[in-house]
Amino acid sequence: MLLYIASLLAGGLLLWKGADWVVDSASAIARRFGISELIIGLTIVAMGTSLPEFLVTLTATLKGIPSISFANIVGSNIFNLGIILGAVAMINSVSGSKSLITRDIPILLGVELFIRVVASTGQLGRWSGILLTAAFAGYLLWMYRQCKKPTSTDATAFCDATSESEAASFKDYLLLPVGLIAVSFGSQFVVDGASGVARIFGLSEWLIGVTIVAAGTSLPELVTCLSASVKGKNEMILGNLVGSDFFNFAGVLGLTSIIHPIAVKQGELLNMSMAVGVVILLWVLIRTHGKITRNEGMLLFAVGIGRWGMEIWRAAM
Repeated sequence: MLLYIASLLAGGLLLWKGADWVVDSASAIARRFGISELIIGLTIVAMGTSLPEFLVTLTATLKGIPSISFANIVGSNIFNLGIILGAVAMINSVSGSKSLITRDIPILLGVELFIRVVASTGQLGRWSGILLTAAFAGYLLWMYRQCKKPTSTDATAFCDATSESEAASFKDYLLLPVGLIAVSFGSQFVVDGASGVARIFGLSEWLIGVTIVAAGTSLPELVTCLSASVKGKNEMILGNLVGSDFFNFAGVLGLTSIIHPIAVKQGELLNMSMAVGVVILLWVLIRTHGKITRNEGMLLFAVGIGRWGMEIWRAAM
């Protein structure tokens, strides 16, 4: 019991410090290269904070536990756009750029709809993985090319850096990977500690998977977004969450299903439909005011908590 508690405390410390390092160093590097904090949030920060999901999903698939691998991704993404975004918006409203509203969120929605359709066949096969991975790689290449066109409207709206001109130091280049490693290990420590405590109290492995593991692998996004909110890096918040979700669905599920096809149980289709619904809800809300207000944050938070409660109810039946 003491070992599990120590794991929880160590994980919390790593998450706290790691998130600070990621936000500060990523912002400094963005300024150094004239890249907006939005694009940093959509790429480096998003992929770094999604490392736990990738490792858990790949490990579960290779160990022959496909339901956990798929449920982890779907559950984590609902957690991201429901509980995390909702909680941060309740503290301080979260704005969204025109690029996110008109381009990035619709792209994420399109990827999720594709997965929902393919998942109805009972499996994410290698061809689906190839298409998802190609979409992910193409998206990154497209963003890079847009930012190389300084006279284009897209480059102006999407890639303009902040007005701050301080150059990144060697410390920033060192702290970014160290921070990403810290949040990855920290989330694993928290998951291990929480799972151990849960087992002591007799909770089932399945219930642990759909609650503690899904939430635990999303802790890097949570602490990074909270840190960004406190530091006033508003654009990085939604960029991190949307980018993380896109990386999870297109990158993580794509690469994993290429390595080993992922079987999808009938019960998981409801969760996938909920994930699609959360993105649609986010899109509608942010198109209304150009931001997620405190009241809208409460709605998203309630949806995330409701989904969690539904899983607990299903486990108890």
